[in-house]
Amino acid sequence: MPKKFQNTLSFARQLDKEDPLKSYRKRFHIPLQKNGKPFIYFCGNSLGLQPKTVRKYIEQELLDWEKLGVEGHFDGKNPWYYYHHFLEKSSAKLVGAKKNEVVIMNSLTVNLHLMMISFYRPTPQRYKILIESPAFPSDQYAVASQAQINGFDPKDAIIEVKPREGEETLRTEDILAKIEELGNELALVMFGGVNYYTGQFFELDKITEAAHKVGALAGFDLAHATGNVLLKLHDWQADFAVWCSYKYLNSGPGGTSGAFVHEKHGNNLATPRLAGWWGNDEKTRFEMQSEFIPQKGAGGWQLSNAQILPMAVHLASLEIFEEVGIRKLRKKADQLTAFMEFIINDLNAKKETPSFQIITPKDPKKRGCQLSILTDETGKHLFKKLTEAGIIADWREPNVIRIAPVPLYNKFEEVWRFGKILGQG
Repeated sequence: MPKKFQNTLSFARQLDKEDPLKSYRKRFHIPLQKNGKPFIYFCGNSLGLQPKTVRKYIEQELLDWEKLGVEGHFDGKNPWYYYHHFLEKSSAKLVGAKKNEVVIMNSLTVNLHLMMISFYRPTPQRYKILIESPAFPSDQYAVASQAQINGFDPKDAIIEVKPREGEETLRTEDILAKIEELGNELALVMFGGVNYYTGQFFELDKITEAAHKVGALAGFDLAHATGNVLLKLHDWQADFAVWCSYKYLNSGPGGTSGAFVHEKHGNNLATPRLAGWWGNDEKTRFEMQSEFIPQKGAGGWQLSNAQILPMAVHLASLEIFEEVGIRKLRKKADQLTAFMEFIINDLNAKKETPSFQIITPKDPKKRGCQLSILTDETGKHLFKKLTEAGIIADWREPNVIRIAPVPLYNKFEEVWRFGKILGQG
């Protein structure tokens, strides 16, 4: 690709022409405006687009249900009894784990609670939970309720690391310093992998190491990270992680969720957990024993039967990720966000007073395929104008427009057209 960006339509089209992943856009349904033109869809960090193979995957399970009834658990094309195993290999690759360290089940916050029941085991001295600010509200609700259930005042137990005065993102050294400061009072570090508001990708390896050094555990909400950035959960020694499938993983509204449990915990059958029969050893599950014998690995945290229809959607999407590979996706994502950053900076350079402040880190290693634009009091008006012009983005209170150019289906020309409309605002 050309080495130096240019703010021209012809340049953007040249980038698209040379894009080795350009064919994948055709494998997704792009929403259409009333005039029949496709929307410019920059909201994959909220809900990813539908792979065209989804209908076929769901229809296969509907057909087996229709023809086989309950026998579909063992005799279907994709036997439901083992369905979660069909998702393990691809999921493990995406989060940097071993196959038995991941499981697909439930929904995101349900899995977060299940993990905290196992890995937030407070004592009168060690009970505090460290989170980032601003954390996604559901994470805040979850950690606060876990503290409360265990008899602690969330206002005392929950510690937030906030950006320095005048800054929008967190410095790693401040996070590590706070972990060291809390010391033997700290029970759990529970961070988002990529912050939903700023798009900052935290240094999860360093955070995990610091937590373990003071005797705490480390877990992560990877809702905005999985399928977006390179992850190495096993090597980083993270204790647990959870993620959803409906954002970058394109697996439908309310789609199924994933969980990671490091093998040092998953292979220890004494690790405390809530028990359910789908987490029981598969070989003895139908013996209907009263004693719970958990599977080894993350599968031992399952509770109920697999969610076959949401999992079918997820399987359709994961097979695309398996085909492309996260490293190729990251390469294009870096180029898309860099081009968008260039366009926005070029717009600012043409004005006496810059209008658009990007609060997402400039370092590509510290962000995914999202740029968060800090606006002034006219921000909502600008967001409305973008929507009316056929651009689907995301508004977050109090004053941020989030733009996510996703490498599987977004084009460089769309980035250029976004910049043109933004400049007219």
